[in-house]
Amino acid sequence: MNQIKLFFTALMFITRIPVPKWVGYSEENLNKCNRYFPLVGIIIGLFGALVYWCMHFIFPNNISVLLSMIATILLTGGFHEDGFADVCDGFGGGWTKEKILEIMKDSRVGAYGMIGTILLLLLKFLAICSIPESLIIPALIAAHSISRTFAVSTMFTLPYVREDELSKSKPVTKNLHKSDFWIATITGIATLLIFNNWKIYFTIIPLIITKVWLDKYFKKWIGGYVGDCLGTIQQLTEVVFYLSIIALARILEMGLF
Repeated sequence: MNQIKLFFTALMFITRIPVPKWVGYSEENLNKCNRYFPLVGIIIGLFGALVYWCMHFIFPNNISVLLSMIATILLTGGFHEDGFADVCDGFGGGWTKEKILEIMKDSRVGAYGMIGTILLLLLKFLAICSIPESLIIPALIAAHSISRTFAVSTMFTLPYVREDELSKSKPVTKNLHKSDFWIATITGIATLLIFNNWKIYFTIIPLIITKVWLDKYFKKWIGGYVGDCLGTIQQLTEVVFYLSIIALARILEMGLF
């Protein structure tokens, strides 16, 4: 029963899907539910894939992709996109740890955040549209899961650095035990099995490079991570995963591998 409550807590935390009232809110459960983020990512990816599949019977591929993106953003309330925008504003306009954190806790979106988010969504849209159509559905499902795996892993590799817990209204999960890390990792990587091609596992390499670079960048400037950093890692690794699929498909098409 406790694990079910943790799963529903994770579902409540990163989506707008209603959960049973008996789940309630508990900071303790919030800090234990992160093992289920990749599993919730599968649900988000399945929803996006379902919308894409249904719309594909009516509209061209690009419109179906766009409607799928809109559906997943509505499902999550733009939770991770908001974190990415805050990071763009904070690291774009701040030159000290204190200033960066101060800017990120501001609920207003600045020029860096707006420009960054527009470019991110545009790149994501073009990337998904460029994926071979037969791979789009598995790509959507796997991307939403494995990108959250890499976001969760940062809770294991970096310390949480915001000192004022009341400085922002958004709650954040901060603790990650080794067992949670491995459960999240196995869940995310297991979604690659739906491609039924072992070569898809090569896409993990650019994801690791992206995650390590972002970890080093966050550690250099603020000494660790805050919740917005996790949203940024999720968004960027999701896009890198789509780009990696395109690159791998091109390499296979040219017979280079």
